[in-house]
Amino acid sequence: MPLRSTARTSLVDLVIEQMERLITEGEWPVGTKIPAEPVLVEQLDVGRNTVREAVRALVHTGMLEPRQGDGTYVRARSDFGAAVQRRLRRAAHLEAYEVRACLERDAARHAALRRTDEDLAALREALAVRGRAWESGDVARFVEADMRFHRAVPAAAHNSVLAELYEHLTDALRGTLEAVVATPLLPDAVRHQLDAHTAIVDAIEAQDPDAAERAALAHLTEAADALREPPTGTA
Repeated sequence: MPLRSTARTSLVDLVIEQMERLITEGEWPVGTKIPAEPVLVEQLDVGRNTVREAVRALVHTGMLEPRQGDGTYVRARSDFGAAVQRRLRRAAHLEAYEVRACLERDAARHAALRRTDEDLAALREALAVRGRAWESGDVARFVEADMRFHRAVPAAAHNSVLAELYEHLTDALRGTLEAVVATPLLPDAVRHQLDAHTAIVDAIEAQDPDAAERAALAHLTEAADALREPPTGTA
């Protein structure tokens, strides 16, 4: 018996679409808590059960995450991003870094070939924000600034698929980045990598794809080596 398509869209489906749009468009950023159920009921003008079912569906896909006694948080920008996170949770930190290196190598090369003056300004600003975050001593702030910098590189590559893949990967790698940055036994030069990040921007500015690729791989190799051979000694 052949399958027949249906055109019916339930109210729950419409609410799910609205909530997905809020997440994908950045109104509800990854890591933030969504409004409480009564607020959603009022804003969406639907019943409590409809909101609960929509939230439950997005929790099932992995886009939302309930935290007992705290609320519901955005975990991923899409169901694809959630799938990437689930896979990376089963992977070693080193494996995740190796995948990241593949994307960043090509992103840096393409950015050197395609960047605009606006892209370069965004990279320089992201580099400065990253530096200020490091000086603040706030690990979470620094990780966010580092992710902002690395998102700016694929953005400058002007390849929307590459940028989206990297976006999902960096969300999933947040914990790995924090693990590297928060390791007190690692030298500051490894945790900060100011020179390595500056070299990436310099190569992109010079429109030198080979240098950009080398700089991207050098900085990730240093971090991967730290994960491969954890430092010994006392803090």
